[in-house]
Amino acid sequence: MPRLARLDIPGLLQHVIVRGIEGRDVFNDDNDRQRFVDRFISLLPETGVHCYAWALLSNHFHLLLMPTSTSLSSFMRRLLTGYAVSFNRHNKRSGHLFQNRYKSIVCEEESYLLELVRYIHLNPLRAGMVKSLDELDHYPWSGHAVLMGNRKFAGQETEAVLERFGKRLSTARLNYRQFVSDGINNGYREELVGGGLKRSQGERPINEYESFDPRVLGSGEFVDGLKREDMLRDKMKSAVTLARLVAVVSEVMGLDPESVRKPSKSRVPAAARGMICHLAIFEFGYTGSEVGTYLHLGPSGVSLAAKRGEKFLKADLDKMKQILESIEK
Repeated sequence: MPRLARLDIPGLLQHVIVRGIEGRDVFNDDNDRQRFVDRFISLLPETGVHCYAWALLSNHFHLLLMPTSTSLSSFMRRLLTGYAVSFNRHNKRSGHLFQNRYKSIVCEEESYLLELVRYIHLNPLRAGMVKSLDELDHYPWSGHAVLMGNRKFAGQETEAVLERFGKRLSTARLNYRQFVSDGINNGYREELVGGGLKRSQGERPINEYESFDPRVLGSGEFVDGLKREDMLRDKMKSAVTLARLVAVVSEVMGLDPESVRKPSKSRVPAAARGMICHLAIFEFGYTGSEVGTYLHLGPSGVSLAAKRGEKFLKADLDKMKQILESIEK
């Protein structure tokens, strides 16, 4: 079954889950974690993305983000591609580091913000990376220690979280910690990692369900509101035009953009078209027919080119980084 496009809508809370390819570790040691955190911190103010919670484990990590002036996909491309290049260089490896598609769930803020902050920050305890809440209070690789005042993290929205627990900082921290402590026995909560409403409703006649979308954690009214305002299509459309994508890829590959748009069996133009097809569809939200019309390719041609482009980009992460960073300029 085709995967649904992400709901990449600025101004909405997003729970992001990123896993290593084939379940492999994405952090080998604390040096890797620090390099990730440094990049994460530098990108937040630059892109206007707000961070409310985060936790790094071994083979995956969780982020609770709200993009404001840029898209989530743009932010995540820069974060993941840059870190993957750094990780491969320092660990003397090559190839893909992350699963092809990170998971992102649009969340109804008032209903789920605090639940998600608690759930994400308890991940290191659930995973056995710390043995107690006291240890978690000082664990350097999650936002919990930042909220407790034991660590610094310039881009974390600590005030926005703590103000919900009290007016005085000391009281707010005590209340927040108790809130986290109360959640320890909750364990893994499937509804907080996608499709929360439907899963929480249990077995009921289908006509009694509220509106539901597996990409949304929120009430039926919240889902309906997204649809009524037509945000699901208009806001998701990438700000990166196909012309811009073709121009950047052509420049990186040393080609004339017009030659890339013409059918050719020559290796380099074919590789460029493949990269364009893959990025346009899987990164920027274009349909295969839109890409095919622009590149003068039929449906099967687009599909084959996209698969070819994915292989090229996986084999050369530096080139992918160069393309994505050029697009951001």
